[in-house]
Amino acid sequence: MAERLKILVTNDDGIHSEGIIALAKVLQEIGDVCVVAPDREKSTIAHSLTLHRPLRVEKIKRNFYAVDGTPADCVYIGVNVIFSKRPQLIVSGINKGGNLGDDVTYSGTVSAAFEGTLLGIPSFAISLVSRSHFKFQTAARFAVRVAQYITKKGLPKDTFLNINVPNLDEKEIKSYKITQQGRWTLDGNAVVEKVDPRGKKYYWIAGGQLVFDKRGDTDFEAVSNSYISITPLHIDLTDYASIGHLKKWRL
Repeated sequence: MAERLKILVTNDDGIHSEGIIALAKVLQEIGDVCVVAPDREKSTIAHSLTLHRPLRVEKIKRNFYAVDGTPADCVYIGVNVIFSKRPQLIVSGINKGGNLGDDVTYSGTVSAAFEGTLLGIPSFAISLVSRSHFKFQTAARFAVRVAQYITKKGLPKDTFLNINVPNLDEKEIKSYKITQQGRWTLDGNAVVEKVDPRGKKYYWIAGGQLVFDKRGDTDFEAVSNSYISITPLHIDLTDYASIGHLKKWRL
């Protein structure tokens, strides 16, 4: 009898998020799932590891562990401590909100998949593009399809997937597209200045409206047209096209 697939599930919305619960439940159809996630929301914390203090792990229930750290911490602890055998797949999500364009640099959800790839484990992040009334089952069912395919075919070396799913019923999804990472600009004030009741100033970052570029084949363009976006991301951030140019510098 073949050994079941070992899957580590994490996120940045926290251990009690409806998205991670829906994802873990559906992935149990194809493997043994262990959830290792932050004990509270850690959105936009990016790819940070906690090195200045010890981390604590609490077992919430069978195969659910809360870590008082970041999503990347959860992957690192999960792989090196909680799993007795190395997991064969890491799935991060389902995030409550999209991770499109430049958002991938801030996203804890995407960074968890980045960390899994650094550890040599096939990984993907999956997000639901909405602000409310989340239809998690659509994303969860697609996550199973992706997990099964990766298990059979693998991923290119040092590559992980960033998946964004429109907040629609399955029958309303047209299909999926392989996309490139989009770009966005801020239309309006990037920082909003206000004054508190004591007369002291405080600031809200990103107070304007995000406007995505109009290039075709981007994650934003696909989702806007009812397609699921699958963007391959690479852990090597080197801009190889610029190396020849920079070698001509004489500093």
